[in-house]
This record gives sequence, structure tokens and C-alpha cells, in this order.
Amino acid sequence: MKASNIVRFAKATCALLLLLCCFAFSPLHHGWSNYDQTKKLNYTGEIIESSYENPHGMMKLKVDDKVWTVVLAPPSRMESRGLTKDMLKKGMTASVLGYPHFKVKDEMRAEWISIDDKKTELR
Repeated sequence: MKASNIVRFAKATCALLLLLCCFAFSPLHHGWSNYDQTKKLNYTGEIIESSYENPHGMMKLKVDDKVWTVVLAPPSRMESRGLTKDMLKKGMTASVLGYPHFKVKDEMRAEWISIDDKKTELR
């Protein structure tokens, strides 16, 4: 085998290993099929934490003595529908209609969110 072919093979092998490592260590995105769409949840509470980042926004919603992790839409969708990052601030009151996760206790996927009388569809 020629030296140039060995170098090409080594570069291709390194690139493949690097790509595999990226997938192995990146957080896996969970699919919407993990949520039970036969059970609707409808809660109003205080936002105690939020993020407005890809692949989707998240927030912690305190309802009575329980805290729900609420999975929101991607930021581009929320922004285009009028739900801005400023509306998801700590201390704001939000109402959420969504579906519980099959396995993760206290997690739900939001279909609709209302803040300050503005109702936004997230699907």
C-alpha cells in the first residue's frame, strides 16, 4: 500500500471515529411518542426556571407543592407564534395544557401555554 493511501485511510478512520464520538456523547433527543396523549394535563403555576434553547425550550412549573418539568417547542416556533423568552421569566404565572411522560415522573410535553392572557399553540 502506498504511503499516500495509508494517510488517506488514517484520515478517514479518524474522521469516522470523531463522528461516532460526537453521537455517543451528545444528549439524545427524546421523541414525542414518549408522552401519553390519552391523558391531558391542565395546570397553572409559577415559573421557577426556564430555558429558551434548541432543540426545544423547557421550564419548571410549580403547581401547589409539586414541580413539573415542561417540555416546550423549539425557540424558533415559540418566537414566530409570539411566545418570547421574556414571557418565560421566573416568577411569571403560566397555564399549560399537555401530556405526561410515560416513564419520567413529573415531566410533561406542552401543547398550549397561556401567559398574561396570551394563549400560544406549541405543536
